[in-house]
Amino acid sequence: MAAAPDILCIGAVLWDIIGRSPAHMREGSDVPGRITRLPGGVALNVAMTLRRFGLAPALLTAIGRDAEGDELVAACERLGLDTTHAYRSDDLPTDRYMAVEGANGLIAAIADAHSLEAAGDKILRPLVDGRLGSAAAPWAGAVVLDGNLTEALLAEVAAAPMLAAADLRVAPASPGKAERLLPLLGHPRATLYVNREEAALLLKTRFADAPAAAAALHARGAARALVTDGGRTAALAEAGAVIAADPPAVLVTRVTGAGDTFMAAHIAAERQGARGAEALGRALRAAADYVSGDIA
Repeated sequence: MAAAPDILCIGAVLWDIIGRSPAHMREGSDVPGRITRLPGGVALNVAMTLRRFGLAPALLTAIGRDAEGDELVAACERLGLDTTHAYRSDDLPTDRYMAVEGANGLIAAIADAHSLEAAGDKILRPLVDGRLGSAAAPWAGAVVLDGNLTEALLAEVAAAPMLAAADLRVAPASPGKAERLLPLLGHPRATLYVNREEAALLLKTRFADAPAAAAALHARGAARALVTDGGRTAALAEAGAVIAADPPAVLVTRVTGAGDTFMAAHIAAERQGARGAEALGRALRAAADYVSGDIA
């Protein structure tokens, strides 16, 4: 029997299929490179990093009962991640994500999280049936929510008593899904993790830098907002103050998963007692180590 989790990661658990080339790429490029398939998805990426920092995350997600799903569950177990509470569907295939990266960064990506979206609130059953929580005793620990959930489900989560006592950590998954976070923008217990582009889409306003974006999110009701901007200044806005910090300068070898690593490292830093600038700095260092390839 798996040990009780100390944090829940709710969202996408899928296969990442990533093509990487050392060449600069543009539309129509056809270049040599490497193609890998690895366990991925926002919820899983965050969980893997949390596990590396000594935490015990459980995954609430949808995984098919197909061969790819069985293989993915086995991979999660080898990583020390709890899939006991994952919804396994007989009818829905295991989700996948495909991206192409060049020396000039992410070229294009497609997230096929249709099974997660179709499963809907089935993935949340452990929070109401007594396995992880109930109406009388809701889950009161930390929860990572990712924007691969539908806007309707995120709105339900924002208003439902099952997570009313939880420490919510929310990420949009991609710029294309940033607006799904609107129902959680004014949640009193939610911390938003977005990049500058996602902040602009969420508020329908352009920002010159991350500190301006973080301040605007906080002013619009976000209890706490952390905004990254690639290799440029990142910022945390909370309690009427904005803290800014520059990430370490590193040679970038990959980008997919960097934001998830930043989020997990920040959560872990705060669990270890760090706050404000110290926690932000630790998260930026972990993300820099990841994009440079220093973290497997």
